[in-house]
Amino acid sequence: MAGVTNRAFRSICRSFAPGLVYVNEMVMATAVLHRNPKTETMMAFGDDEQPRSLQVYGSDPADLARAVSQLCDEGRVDHIDLNFGCPAAKVTRRGGGAAVPARPALLRAIVRGAVSAAAPYGVPVTAKFRMGIDDDWRTDVRTGLICADEGAHWVALHARTVAQHYAGDARWTAIAELRAALDDAGHDIPVLGNGDIWEATDAVAMMDATGCDGVVIGRGCLGRPWLFLDLATVLSGGDPPPSRTLGEVAATMSAHARALVEHFDGAAVRSTGEDLAMRDFRKHSGWYLSGYPVGPEMRRRFSMVKTLSEFEDLLGQLDPQARLVDGGERIRRGHTNGPIRPALPEGFRDAPDADSDMSIPDDDRAMAVSGG
Repeated sequence: MAGVTNRAFRSICRSFAPGLVYVNEMVMATAVLHRNPKTETMMAFGDDEQPRSLQVYGSDPADLARAVSQLCDEGRVDHIDLNFGCPAAKVTRRGGGAAVPARPALLRAIVRGAVSAAAPYGVPVTAKFRMGIDDDWRTDVRTGLICADEGAHWVALHARTVAQHYAGDARWTAIAELRAALDDAGHDIPVLGNGDIWEATDAVAMMDATGCDGVVIGRGCLGRPWLFLDLATVLSGGDPPPSRTLGEVAATMSAHARALVEHFDGAAVRSTGEDLAMRDFRKHSGWYLSGYPVGPEMRRRFSMVKTLSEFEDLLGQLDPQARLVDGGERIRRGHTNGPIRPALPEGFRDAPDADSDMSIPDDDRAMAVSGG
């Protein structure tokens, strides 16, 4: 997730459940090729981080293949995930992101190029996508088949359309349909499900209901990095643990904030790493405190914090014994907007699924702002 799953946040997640795949922020292939300084900071991994998983966005097959080759040749990644799920208007308006699967020839060229570029290095390439543009323009099954045909290691489906954005419920039946279609085509490629996993038991329910092979956690881990430990516990046959006390949450918030300061040190130009970290952490504070009995004035103060010492002082004022209110775990965090009217290039709807369309969106003018 852009702006969230940086090195600092991943280190906190790994402290709860090491050994899982924690995907880095989404970066643009062109920015990788140009060695953009901001992108270089985004691509930072911890010294002990394994596997080093990076999500790449791009709409030019040649550029994306070159970016993948560069990353692999320099030994910077162990896994590449291709993002075809970003619903941001500034991306889809030019035919990129979640609009790419509506152009199957372009999609095939992108996946084929990335897989071929990574193959000499033994780096697996995977893909994440949505159900389609809207309910009348579904592309998920075809996208999964194309990815499987071209050698993707696994596919992950966010069970919402672009039009849904982040509203309503994820439609897990689409995940089951994708799994069945791949089975019918003779593909044993793993299918991962994504959408509305707020608690560990949701992951079990999704896998039971759809037959998917695993899950991708998105917004559910915002302010809840221990969700991965809960998930590992439940999938191993254990009981779901009780909610964390606010004291435990505060300890995690402190560790996360300090990791962010370290992450941003050296990347700051007009401000210090602490300045950047504290500004960035304001959104995290809202997510961590979501569902806990914390008053509006205290929440306001967390949203305006400027220094690490001020932040630590606020943490010390929280009730360490407090627990989540009833239903607090299921309060939605992160993006909640939608439904939307998908922004698409002029004439895009006039030729839906044009198999011969290899027109390439202008990536240099579209910065992705969401992982989809």
